[in-house]
Amino acid sequence: MALGPIEVLVVGFPGNQFNGEIIPELERLVESDTISLVDGMLLQKEADGEVVFAEFEELGSNPDAARLAALMNQVESLISDEDVYELAEGLEPNSSAAILVFEHTWFKPLRDNILDSNGVLVANFRVPGLVVEEVLGELAQLTD
Repeated sequence: MALGPIEVLVVGFPGNQFNGEIIPELERLVESDTISLVDGMLLQKEADGEVVFAEFEELGSNPDAARLAALMNQVESLISDEDVYELAEGLEPNSSAAILVFEHTWFKPLRDNILDSNGVLVANFRVPGLVVEEVLGELAQLTD
């Protein structure tokens, strides 16, 4: 099975304030076949810096975690324990994060067309929207 591009998104929740507000949009993206969640987990960084984490399906009694687990169409275990600890370094103590590993399923038809036309993907990178906005703001100041 050929996958589309895979992306890891870490969404932090200072003060452990995850409220499930991101779930409806994730559900919409999965249902529209824009993305496919292939791995994910919830991690917490305790006040003393200790890192605790669990796969969404391991948190069955939590309704938000159960909804996230239901979105997984295949669990590939792409995130290792070492990855989780590295990602947790960027979190402040007493916070949590959802680690979402998703496939850009929208890209698969384009990938197939690229291959069918003997094309080769030479580069693929993402510039965060906030960075683009910052650069555009700086450019606007230069032209004023």
